Amino acid sequence: MNLAEKRDKQRKAQDNVQKDALQNYFSSIKNQSLLSFEDEIKLSKAIQKGDQEALARLIQSNLRLVVKIARSYLTSGMSFLDLVQEGNIGLMKAAEKYDYRKNVRFSTYAAWWIRQSIVRALAKNQRHIKLPHRKEELLRKIQKYHYSYSQQNGHKPSLEEIAQDLGVKTEEVTALLSSANPIVSLDWEDEDGDVRLGDLYEDTTYQPDTELLRKCAQEDTMRFLKHLQEKERKVLLYRFSFYGGKKATLKKIGEELGISPETVRQIEMKAIKKLRRHSEEIKEYMYG
Repeated sequence: MNLAEKRDKQRKAQDNVQKDALQNYFSSIKNQSLLSFEDEIKLSKAIQKGDQEALARLIQSNLRLVVKIARSYLTSGMSFLDLVQEGNIGLMKAAEKYDYRKNVRFSTYAAWWIRQSIVRALAKNQRHIKLPHRKEELLRKIQKYHYSYSQQNGHKPSLEEIAQDLGVKTEEVTALLSSANPIVSLDWEDEDGDVRLGDLYEDTTYQPDTELLRKCAQEDTMRFLKHLQEKERKVLLYRFSFYGGKKATLKKIGEELGISPETVRQIEMKAIKKLRRHSEEIKEYMYG
């Protein structure tokens, strides 16, 4: 048996082990009963009093939700078993944080935490893969162009506009963004942390779980804003759409407050650093 055959045999053995593990896992969770909203309220109340059995039941009753969400990431390069394990971490975090008084079903609330946990794990794994230098430089140029264009015009540039102004073909920009691993293209930040490539994609799909989570977090966010100075509060309220409508640009906020866009950016960064010190949940809300 040559080396290639040995490796193929080892790979098949590993695949079989994973299949068996998944089969055993699916068998163990398939009979878990679903909870009514009334059940979730009772469990949430018990969890807030430190009841670990209630916490375990809330988690176990939603393990199938993790499997369902994990399936949508099967082409990401991570094994299904690992995806499920990462999703379960998000589920446990959601169970600990869930508050029935927000009047949101637990599955709706938990879906966001499950996806976030999976995506962060994928992003962490992807950091070990280096893009070719030329592609990395083009990605950086695309980001900086996108950020500058958005701040000046109040909306995102099209791929055609990006390609034209950077002097490259639209196909090259499209191919670069689509051929890169989805996690790289969505979470790869520029050196200043100003913009993510995920901002290049206008997601027009309504995501009720994300929208509800944002609404739930607003009440807590307003409570934490007391740690900020008045101008810092105003900047964040404009930037994160608390006044209604779309997220305001640095230029628009500067006009409202009578200061330059760069000053607005500095105030925003300072305010966010303060909030990060006071609450991990606020950071998750703004950047989750």
